[in-house]
Amino acid sequence: MKLTTLFIPLLFFCFTGCAQKDQHNFHMPGKIPIEGKRWYQLTNAATDMSELFDNNQFQKINTGYNKLVPHYDAWYPLQDGEEMTIDSIMMYCWRGIDAEHPVTIYAVMADWKRVPIAVFRGQRAATWEGPDPEKPGVYALAKPVSGVRYLIINSWGEFPGEIEFYGKHTPAAEQVYPSLPPVYLSNYLGINAYEWNFEDEHKAAVLDPARLAAIPSFTAVRHYLDWGKLEATEGNYTFNPAHDGSWDYDAMYQWCKDNKTDVLVCLKTIPKWMEETYPADKRNYENIPARYGKDLTDPASYTEQARVAFQFAARYGRNKSINAALLKVDGKPRWNGDKVNAIKTGLGLVHYIECDNERDKWWKGRTAYQTGREYAANLSAFYDGHKGKLGPGVGVKNADPAMKVVMGGLADPSTGYIMGMVDWCKEHRGYRKDGSVDVPWDVINYHYYANDGTATKEATTGIAPEMSSAGTIAKDFVQFSARYCGGMPVWVTEAGYDVNQQSIQRAVPIKDKSVLQTQADWILRTSLLYARNGIDRVFYYQLYDDNAASTTKYGTSGLVNDDRSARPAAAYVAQVNKQFGGASFISTLSNAPCVDEYSFDGKKMYAIWVPDALGRTAQYSLDVADATKATLYQLVPGGKEMKATPIKPANGKLQITASETPQFVVVQ
Repeated sequence: MKLTTLFIPLLFFCFTGCAQKDQHNFHMPGKIPIEGKRWYQLTNAATDMSELFDNNQFQKINTGYNKLVPHYDAWYPLQDGEEMTIDSIMMYCWRGIDAEHPVTIYAVMADWKRVPIAVFRGQRAATWEGPDPEKPGVYALAKPVSGVRYLIINSWGEFPGEIEFYGKHTPAAEQVYPSLPPVYLSNYLGINAYEWNFEDEHKAAVLDPARLAAIPSFTAVRHYLDWGKLEATEGNYTFNPAHDGSWDYDAMYQWCKDNKTDVLVCLKTIPKWMEETYPADKRNYENIPARYGKDLTDPASYTEQARVAFQFAARYGRNKSINAALLKVDGKPRWNGDKVNAIKTGLGLVHYIECDNERDKWWKGRTAYQTGREYAANLSAFYDGHKGKLGPGVGVKNADPAMKVVMGGLADPSTGYIMGMVDWCKEHRGYRKDGSVDVPWDVINYHYYANDGTATKEATTGIAPEMSSAGTIAKDFVQFSARYCGGMPVWVTEAGYDVNQQSIQRAVPIKDKSVLQTQADWILRTSLLYARNGIDRVFYYQLYDDNAASTTKYGTSGLVNDDRSARPAAAYVAQVNKQFGGASFISTLSNAPCVDEYSFDGKKMYAIWVPDALGRTAQYSLDVADATKATLYQLVPGGKEMKATPIKPANGKLQITASETPQFVVVQ
């Protein structure tokens, strides 16, 4: 929403007795504490807004560069039980800003109305200003604002050096989070794949045994499925064969079910007929899934995508009682003898569907980037046709209420993005009978590739997962889920390392270990790290290299060689699943080295490793109480199963030499 310069004629008055604030020593009573990290920006932002509330007014605020949405809102949600009454606002003029593009602060009330409470134009350098630019030396509002639900800072990317709110504040009560349900280690061993990893593109209607051989190493497949494969021409749906590529998705998903491989279908990109609604210079198959020019905050703009999601869920979900009049396939043959698509329902082959991929893809420009609130509108259509308001035959849940909708994995793992989604739902979907927000997704999902990059520094190499922000980010997401989304599962659907040594996401050789062995160590340690931090599922990128000679990031992240042989990473995954797939995390005993306790088949299992990239070992004395025997399991890079060695406790202890390759101990 474009705002003009705002004049608020009745909102301010002279605050008697409040002298000019001294920039070093003066403190007005009743300063309201503001958590800088709680703000989220409705644009791509590499950093949060902490610098605006850190008691240091002498700095230029950096909230991220190259904003795709240059004029945007930043929201500050108050927590349940938190109360705020604002009677004064002070903003430090570190430097002037463009008077035509002021900063405007709003209070959002219980009825979602925005009340403007301050404007900053930065007219007086090196001094504090109040909320009315016509009376910059007056800090008090004409009338205190109570019952605030959110604060909004609307800006063009320029800010004061500091903002301070004064009045009365009651913090929210301390939250107690429920304990997490047990998650099996097998959940952390998924893979990303494409239909051509199952079927030969030259004989697409037939499953290829040579390609299938590598897939059972993994417990789940995230299938990248382009929307255009299902709907090559608008309103005409094809599944077997798909009219774009002739793929047989029925056979592919049936094979996965028969081989006990869970499937998450990531329905992504836009079909050619939708891409062509964009101007020629803006066309890209990864654009936002709405026709060009549509209102991106309106769920109805995403009806076409929600229709294909309905058709998919009707076919591959578990609901057999669907109105046949709502089901459509393109029943015309493409040539003489061509197999014809037929309507099928309730096949029960797919339990999870993901609404697009990385909808925060800032690198593709504004036509491919959605804000959190825009993506929530998208999900609302995709999930249940915006609670049925978009008509019959729209939305996953209207075809199969049991199918789980996974939000698209975030490229930039920011809980602020999801907070924007939750807040949109509070306003436009409301609350369920149990008091929870009616969010249109069942699983939170993000991507994270461990490397040495930061918000202000480009990555140059991959790093060990424990040396990255992977653990911290995982904890943030799990806590966010507990606080705002009822503790719903959190998945990481992309992680991994390249093997080409010119890639900025590469694994590296360490002492006598090859690159492939390091990739294997770091992949498995990523699974163990996410298990100890409460993540529910992990899918690695990806089954095969895009190009084995590629120096491009993610081009050589395959866990299987082009000749279909398993790299050590795939071998490790298969060995762990075979031996300990049914183990569930209990607690962490040590971080140096890492030692985690698992429950396994009525016994205790311990995962032990050194969280380094130095090629070192470390001794650990494992307390096994009165146990009389134990078995040490070690991974074999080229093997089918782990090496098992009986070991005997002495005085209630097991002396373990931990290395950077995880080892496992089962105590009896």
